[in-house]
Amino acid sequence: MNQALLEKLKNSPQLPTLPAIAIRALELTRKDNVNISEIADLISNDPALSTKILKTVNSPFYGLPKQVSTISHALVILGLQAVKTLALGFTLLQNLKSNPGDDFDYIQYWKRSIYSGVAGRLLARKLNLVQQEEAFLSGLLADIGILVMHRVIGPEYDTVYMTSMGDHERLVQLCRNKFDLDHAIVGGALAEFWQLPPVLARPIAQHHNPEEQDPQLKALVEVVYVSMLVGEVFASTDPAKYIVRVRQEMASRFKFQPEQIEALMTEIGSSTREAAKLFEVHIGDNRSYQDILNEAQQELVQLSLMTQHQVQEIKKENETLQVKATTDPLTGLANRARFNEFFEEQFARAYKLQRPLAILFIDIDHFKQVNDTYGHQAGDEVLKRLGKLLKLAVRNIDLAVRYGGEEFALVLTETDSNAAAQMADEIRQAIMAEQIVFEGKQIKISGSIGVAGTDRTRIFQSPLQLTNAADRAVYAAKAAGRNCVRLFRPKVQDPAAATAAKQAV
Repeated sequence: MNQALLEKLKNSPQLPTLPAIAIRALELTRKDNVNISEIADLISNDPALSTKILKTVNSPFYGLPKQVSTISHALVILGLQAVKTLALGFTLLQNLKSNPGDDFDYIQYWKRSIYSGVAGRLLARKLNLVQQEEAFLSGLLADIGILVMHRVIGPEYDTVYMTSMGDHERLVQLCRNKFDLDHAIVGGALAEFWQLPPVLARPIAQHHNPEEQDPQLKALVEVVYVSMLVGEVFASTDPAKYIVRVRQEMASRFKFQPEQIEALMTEIGSSTREAAKLFEVHIGDNRSYQDILNEAQQELVQLSLMTQHQVQEIKKENETLQVKATTDPLTGLANRARFNEFFEEQFARAYKLQRPLAILFIDIDHFKQVNDTYGHQAGDEVLKRLGKLLKLAVRNIDLAVRYGGEEFALVLTETDSNAAAQMADEIRQAIMAEQIVFEGKQIKISGSIGVAGTDRTRIFQSPLQLTNAADRAVYAAKAAGRNCVRLFRPKVQDPAAATAAKQAV
């Protein structure tokens, strides 16, 4: 972050100043023993401000059942935070609304801001957050960093702003590249400089990065983030992509149903027209949300089709990555990681239900001699051919695995030891019969196979015990001269003999 530029912005004489009444209001509300009458007197001493606040609280924007005639009454009905936030909003807007002789598009800026503020308030209300007024003011002022950077940096910033073509996320990236700073950071720094409370400063600073760690502020930060996207729906010349984003964010973050989202967007559109009059913000044409939807319908259909296509592409890509992550690239068989996962699942099932499960370990005999005699490429061809053979040998409920080097494994579900041993001998014979020719030279191979199975018992207490048993059987096959099958047969003590032995003791 460009700390030097940030300090320059904060200390610039062109920086918007906080009105005296706002400063005094903030000072009073920071007091632990603040007297509501002090706040009421402060606001009432500014007739224009108190008139605006009373007009606002008595408007449909608040929908109070009874008329409020004094600031003191408003404080009782709405609470200190709500009235203080309204006072800050009005005083700040008056100071920031425009700049004489400035060609900046203030109308478009405040149009987006007022929609974002109203969206924040209504979203917070729907989520039953107590910080509804803070959500309004944070949304209203979230982009204040844009005004500050425009006024202080000048044409260099304006060029970047124009290049973004109204896309604020692109603006953030362009500013980071150009200035190592963006308007969200500047807005948050300005809020702190004004000594606004964290409940206002943090959402302003994080409205493009809503990953708030403080649990007390997390919901509010997310509300302001989504409210800024809602502002784009109503103010952008390309609303379709923001409609899609808003729907996605409201569904994922707040668990809103589609009909809830559409109803809320309609309410935001109508409520903002009322709020814009109260805050004297010009929002141009009075297009409703339905009007915007109708105009964006064709592009929304295209975006929907594109999204569906992207979802399918992502799904295919994930499936491809999953296959790569669990497949041996040379033989096309499952790899060791997939073996561990599958075997542990099947062992747990077999143990719980006392179902048969068998495992075969297959070693290619004298494989090192193949590499030494014919070369490693020939050895790779042998491994590939054995991979094809084993893939054809198993059912879709089994798993064929390259266990490591020249070692292979088969996991056979619903198969007892004797059936597995018979299958192992058939595989042994198939290996011997395999005709492997590499660069005109015929290569003959054989295999030593070890077999172990659960046989509907709980003799093996863990997957490791079963694999160790199959491994011991392989060593037995090698010790017997290789090119043979050996079945591990656990020693099972006769239950009657065990009972007699216990009784004798």
